Amino acid sequence: MAKVYKKSSRNGLIALYLGKRDFVDHVDNVDVVDGVIKIDPSDLAGRSVWVSLTCAFRYGREDLDVIGLSFRKDIWFKHLQVYPPTSEPKPDNTHVQNALLRKTGDDGHPFIFVLPTNLPCSVTLQPGPGDAGKACGVDFEVKAYIAIEADNPDEQIDKKDTARLVIRKIQFAPDKLGAGPKANINKQFIMSEKPIQLEASTEKELYYHGDPIPISVKINNESNKVVKKVKISIEQTTDVVLYSADKYTKVVLCEEFGDQVDPASTLEKEYRVTPLLANNIEKRGLALDGKLKDEDTNLASSTIIRAGMDKEILGILVSYTIKATAVVSGGGILGSLTSSDVTVEIPLVLMYPKPADLTSYWNSFPLQNRLEDHQSGETDPRRNTETDFPRIKSRHKQSTCSTS
Repeated sequence: MAKVYKKSSRNGLIALYLGKRDFVDHVDNVDVVDGVIKIDPSDLAGRSVWVSLTCAFRYGREDLDVIGLSFRKDIWFKHLQVYPPTSEPKPDNTHVQNALLRKTGDDGHPFIFVLPTNLPCSVTLQPGPGDAGKACGVDFEVKAYIAIEADNPDEQIDKKDTARLVIRKIQFAPDKLGAGPKANINKQFIMSEKPIQLEASTEKELYYHGDPIPISVKINNESNKVVKKVKISIEQTTDVVLYSADKYTKVVLCEEFGDQVDPASTLEKEYRVTPLLANNIEKRGLALDGKLKDEDTNLASSTIIRAGMDKEILGILVSYTIKATAVVSGGGILGSLTSSDVTVEIPLVLMYPKPADLTSYWNSFPLQNRLEDHQSGETDPRRNTETDFPRIKSRHKQSTCSTS
């Protein structure tokens, strides 16, 4: 096993072990969440050891919870008794668990959770610079804890009796990709007999995070106006469907190109742009692929909705739109009253590529520590953890679109 994630309780009685932190949704099934808990039974005082897996949706600032402006809902929850062992039938150990049991010895106890296919993937909404507390979004948490009963609201569980690890549910791009979208528009202007025709298209419907996106733009200027430049922007729309029906649109890329199209002229050109989180790190409310405090977080992947799925249970829907704009010069005595920009929109799907060999993929990223041991405390359990997706660095300085 190349790497192990470990989280110990503050009193040292239990330690939670996982072989990975990212679990893949394969559409028809999801990777099982398999791990091991190492238990010191000497000071349990008649209590049992449990493990739970929770998919939770959190929306609103944590410090506003007392006045009802914060919302948290457990979308899915399951718990298992790990110690003392029960008489219920148990599935066979996975290869990951066998490796972890060799590490933990006789004190190790395996557990497995099977996630349903209708749960959302992990999404985090980027907070502002001054925001405190846990970020909004959808997250998954594995918690090992010591208690008399598994889920008794009257029983107070001490923080020193718990060990938590946040995991992430992710999706890779599907194997079959559709044809690229195309859209066009004819825009008529006052005091101009003929229109400006604008068309935008992409070669395919889906692109991978960090890859350049080639956008073909065609402009046929039959008007008496001058197209002074071309503007390409990409917007991320985050639809909070579970709680408030809020919808946010953030511009994640905006670049301008000084290609002029005079009257009775045409332009046909391909523009290559790359939306990156590195150019949007201060935008509050931007949807990210979970694990906010790590250096490997990227823009959130597009939400893929399967037939028959309940949108509400997904919590947060993420989509992207490409906008191609022909910026038209005002000119003349009437100026901007006789002209306006011409814009066309096409959808964009952003996802991660599916690696041919998942095992090699998980093991391909360098780690500072092969074994991580974080003592449980009040800090965010995601802090200083290693993950499997490298953060995509900015390769160029992104320009800011002007309003003119």
